[in-house]
Amino acid sequence: MERSQLVHLPGSAGEHVLQQQYGTTERAERFYEQQVLDHLNQRMREFIGRQEMMFVATADARGECDNTFRAGPPGFVYVINERWLAWPEYRGNGVMASLGNISENPHVGLIFVDFFRDVIGLHVNGAAKIVEDDEMRLDVPQLPVDPVPGRRAERWVAVRVEEAYIHCAKHIPRLHRNPQGRAWGTDDAKRKGGDFFGARATPQSRVPLD
Repeated sequence: MERSQLVHLPGSAGEHVLQQQYGTTERAERFYEQQVLDHLNQRMREFIGRQEMMFVATADARGECDNTFRAGPPGFVYVINERWLAWPEYRGNGVMASLGNISENPHVGLIFVDFFRDVIGLHVNGAAKIVEDDEMRLDVPQLPVDPVPGRRAERWVAVRVEEAYIHCAKHIPRLHRNPQGRAWGTDDAKRKGGDFFGARATPQSRVPLD
């Protein structure tokens, strides 16, 4: 297959080249045809509406990557329609790693994994933008009110869906819930994990990157 033809398939040119190199092209194209959508179908929208956690991959303008975790009550990631979803951003450690990357490079990769009920995952790739809370609520009046008393999102990340596809259940463990409550939005250092890894007392040597 010529490189000019590769742009018409989902995924990157690099993955298509390696599919040819390793002999997986037919299997990959079958997956693209049967499983990869450019929007969220009804089942995907319902699945996201049940989820309490999400992993978010971003990269800056140079391609330096970061991966983070977001969690909240079921439906904390709000599906606006089949092409758009959004999640709230709250006061955190002030680093702004994910949002900083998005400000340079809008491409994001999300994965929702249901460890408890369906034991399945959903990938969503797309282009993100940062929207302040007041503006977001003007654009999307039906946004839910935060269920934690007194807490309000500072801003939202809205994602235009470009790819959505299954992450198979093959290696997803089934987990069981701990009934212990969670301190949503706490600023208590101990309850947030404190200095769990002992980083504060670990000597640092900041070496410039090439």
